[in-house]
Amino acid sequence: MANISFIELQTKLGEYIANLPHNSRLPSEPELAKSFGVSRATLREAMRMFETQGLIRRRQGSGTFVVGNSILLDSGLEVLESMLTLARRTGHNIGPGPVKIAEIACDDEIASKLECPVGTPLIRISRTMSAEDRPVAYLVDILPATVLTPDEIDKKFDGSVLDFLIHRGDALTISYTRITAENADSRIARKLEIQRGDVVLKFEARLFTQSGKVVDFTYSYFLPGYFDFHIVRRVEKHIEKNKS
Repeated sequence: MANISFIELQTKLGEYIANLPHNSRLPSEPELAKSFGVSRATLREAMRMFETQGLIRRRQGSGTFVVGNSILLDSGLEVLESMLTLARRTGHNIGPGPVKIAEIACDDEIASKLECPVGTPLIRISRTMSAEDRPVAYLVDILPATVLTPDEIDKKFDGSVLDFLIHRGDALTISYTRITAENADSRIARKLEIQRGDVVLKFEARLFTQSGKVVDFTYSYFLPGYFDFHIVRRVEKHIEKNKS
């Protein structure tokens, strides 16, 4: 096969993957590169897109396998709810992996997020969320130690800080959230089992109580192929008055 453009490679590779049965093993990279007439580096770059979309998955020491249609959580962002609540509501089997809890001190960066003095004792809770035996999101919550203690987490925590606070009866009101697309660094890539530099969705949020206090600062990374987030927006009608 003659050399093809990168866009043509993505199209042909996408068609090839789509026609393979679920869980089937792809040929090795040298074989695929030769069959498509491209270098291994070019092939690897094209495959990263399909891995991020959840269509294929690399398994260390075993090869690359077809995942098929990835689990897709479709949700509006107008109402704040946890991923676990969303999964239960939509009938998807998504759950948290091991929870890592650390007691840390507030630094300059977190002080601006939680509006607390530098040195304030904090709790950091991190965990991955998995679907069909693969991580699809990595979540980190940072809270003042006066809001949530390690003992409470050990006894009652099910993976969602938001659900925990709601069920406890905390007077929560709004979450201010910033959404960006970022290239995964080596740490996030390891957590989500993707390649460094792959694009992920990042949510950075601050959770407020009725009194205006920030009780939780979160940053979360999502694999784009497993989530479809959207916003319903109202059309604002501006009526111009006729000038007499």
